[in-house]
Order: sequence, then C-alpha cells, then structure tokens
Amino acid sequence: MVRFSEEKLKSVYGFLESMKVFTLDQVSTSLGCSTPTARLKLKTWQAYTSYNQNGRYYTMPKVPRFDEKGLWHYDAVSFSRYGNLKKTVVHLVNISASGLTGKEIGDLVRLPARSFLHHFRDAAGMRREKTEGRYVYFSEDPGKYEAQLRNRSTRAVAAAGKGLSDADAVVVLAALIKHRGICVDDIMQLPEVRERGLSAVVIGEFLDRHGLLKKTPITKR
Repeated sequence: MVRFSEEKLKSVYGFLESMKVFTLDQVSTSLGCSTPTARLKLKTWQAYTSYNQNGRYYTMPKVPRFDEKGLWHYDAVSFSRYGNLKKTVVHLVNISASGLTGKEIGDLVRLPARSFLHHFRDAAGMRREKTEGRYVYFSEDPGKYEAQLRNRSTRAVAAAGKGLSDADAVVVLAALIKHRGICVDDIMQLPEVRERGLSAVVIGEFLDRHGLLKKTPITKR
C-alpha cells in the first residue's frame, strides 16, 4: 500500500482545493500514484463527484457553495450535496411544494430532461403522474404527495384567474382553427402549447368564457 508523507498530502490537498474542480487523472499525477489509489484517497477526503459530465469531475468538501436546493455549478460542471443525479432528482421532487414537471427538473439541474428522466420513471422515492396533459413527478410519501397535489391544483386555479396572455390566446385560437373539434386534452398535447407551459384549467376557462369549449369533460384529479 502506498504511503504518503503528511507534507505531501497537505500540499496536494491544498492544490486540489485551489483548482476548484479537477479530474481523477490530475489527482493521480499530483500524488504520483495509481488510479485506484487516487480514487481511494478522494473517498477518504470525502470529495464530491459531479452528477453530470459522466461523473468525471471532483471537488473538495469545502469548495462548493451549495444553493438552497443543495446544488452547485462551476462552469459546465454540476455537483449536488445529495450525491448522483438520481438521488438529486428524488431529493428535488420531495422538497418541492407542488411536484415538478420534467422541464422544471431539467431547469434546476441544468440538463435536458429528455437525456436522463426516462431512466428514473420507477425510481424509489417518487412517482410520476399525468396532470393537465403533462407528466409531473411527485413524492412517493403519501402525506407529501397529497400536499403537493393540493398545491398544484391551487396554482392551476390561481393561474386560471389571471387568464391567458394575448400571445398565449393566439396560440390556442390558432390550434382551434387548425384542428377543428379539438378538446382541451388534445390542445394540451400540441407541441406549441406544451412548450409554453400552459395549464388545462387556464385554457378551459378561456374557451368557456368565449363559448368555444367543446363539451368534453376535462379530467380532474
């Protein structure tokens, strides 16, 4: 087993801290040891591993300035107080007030949701449900789940009270003209509507107010 002097370890430790973010190869080169030994030393030092970039980067324990959600970003490299990407996503879903859509999760972790969320559909600690035409990730804990569902419903009702913006109304009306006989659930599936993050409750209220609502019941949870 390789033995390092205290002076050597202190010097390398300080060097890695000054770099902020580094690779395993840089640790191995600095210590003059094998990759397995360098990895073991990082574990001893409790270094964080990036949850993106294929876990290629590391940072020393006192370097990250984690935000209120436990995330820290250094240029294009991201770290989480809670470990890998899956653990991080489960944590974010569980601390959210009203669950998170794929886009909301992607925005938080700064990654395209399509690149990773399909791997986490059955991840322990959270559940996925279709709400207002979009998949939403909720906590698996019954109490948290009920609270998140109530909060999301309250948000939708509040948004309905504000109504659609002029730009959003144009998009919805264009969809009605292009797709005659379309109902709210179908409107919610259109790419141009989904990318605007519109609520089925808001769209339904707008159509009903203008006598354009197709008499097909909207599923409510």
